[in-house]
Amino acid sequence: MNRHLCLIFITVIASLAMSFPSLLEAASTNEARVTRVKNQVQLGNSKNIARGASVNDIVREQTIVRTGNGSRGEVTFSDETVVRLAAHTVFDFNQGTRGLNLGEGAVLVQSPKEANGATIHAGRVAAAVAGTTVMIEYHAGFYKFLVLEGTARTYRPGHLGDSVLVRPGQMVFGNPESALSDPVDVDIERFMKTSRLITDFPRLGSVKSIVAESQKQQREKSTKTLADTNLVIFGGGTQVSVTDQGQTDTTDRKTAALVPPHRVQNLSPNAAPALP
Repeated sequence: MNRHLCLIFITVIASLAMSFPSLLEAASTNEARVTRVKNQVQLGNSKNIARGASVNDIVREQTIVRTGNGSRGEVTFSDETVVRLAAHTVFDFNQGTRGLNLGEGAVLVQSPKEANGATIHAGRVAAAVAGTTVMIEYHAGFYKFLVLEGTARTYRPGHLGDSVLVRPGQMVFGNPESALSDPVDVDIERFMKTSRLITDFPRLGSVKSIVAESQKQQREKSTKTLADTNLVIFGGGTQVSVTDQGQTDTTDRKTAALVPPHRVQNLSPNAAPALP
């Protein structure tokens, strides 16, 4: 049976965590350095004291990185793990990359093959990544977890056996309070062209691997192993819409994902709230 290709568009919201020293390089594995700032990115602490972030600021454990409307940011750890934040995102970490915490919004994480890997927590869902480039989006009531290259595992801590291996060009999404869904396929090429986590930043170090995975998808499409659908999730959540190619090409980089027809029956319009 052919798999059906899901088409995904992402607009992200960035946030950045707080630290006080600047113009220094992160020397500790439990620190990161601010490497990109666009518009409103703040670094804060548990006492709600915050200030604007600047490139080269050091971000330490439990510093809260927060991005505003139309804002994006990026932090880089000493092992070269990169975390890019979309607008309206809240992010912090502990134990270096072993405890990345997404409180709200969306992040792209590139964990180099030479790094020790990272663990991302988003509400009741977590993911273990190593030598992988992934995107995770989280809001109250829904999440999305997409792999661009490499292989990652997403799971629900405390729920033995509720774990899914996610391969390149696959996405798991749904309600974090419910059992994990089976992966669906996503169009890597379209994501790379439309996601602001990609287009608003310099080239990723893993871009060659991502392109190679995209080319595999194109070959599968040419042999009809993968087939495009016209089912789209616009703006976030899991509400499915039927559209045409012209509409998906003019979505202004909003979050959207084409899902396989056989999964539509499992996705009611009220399955999760849509992003504003």
